[in-house]
Amino acid sequence: MAPRILLARHGQTEWSLSGKHTGRTDIPLLEEGRDGAKLLGERLHRAPFDGLPDAEVRTSPLARARETCEIAGFGDRATTWDTLMEWDYGSYEGMTPADIQGVRPGWFIWRDGVPRGETLEQVTARADEVVAWARSADRDVLVFAHGHILRSIGARWLGLGVDFAARIRLNPTSISTLGWAYGEPAVESWNDTGHLSL
Repeated sequence: MAPRILLARHGQTEWSLSGKHTGRTDIPLLEEGRDGAKLLGERLHRAPFDGLPDAEVRTSPLARARETCEIAGFGDRATTWDTLMEWDYGSYEGMTPADIQGVRPGWFIWRDGVPRGETLEQVTARADEVVAWARSADRDVLVFAHGHILRSIGARWLGLGVDFAARIRLNPTSISTLGWAYGEPAVESWNDTGHLSL
């Protein structure tokens, strides 16, 4: 069986709700985010996932991802991994895109990066490390992390530049599956939030 990687974005936080760039600031989940994490866990413990009994589970060490992982019922199986932390936004931490446009008109994160934070090359290298790990054995993996790093992993799984991540949005508490089609890396599902509308 060719390995797949399942990407779970953390639940809603105050900053994700308002659109603020939340990199390394350790923001807790809102009640809405905790409710979403519970629904995500219920989804992953039903068919066709059935709790992913053979999957290896890793989570970002940041509280919003760890708490999502725990509430979803995978905390006892998860290893924390710094490589899954969100992009370090440097000077733009806590700012909305509109705030940044006010000081840097025309700014586009996937092209321009951020001052005094991680470069696009550094984010790419971290995404590549996750992809290499996910493909390293014949087992599925499940990761709990953040919007921009998960989108970067999606782009790199497909062999595309990290700038492709601009075209694949991710909502809080979504689940996405990256696998294979005809021997090539493929998207099986993306930004699936069906569990939130039950």
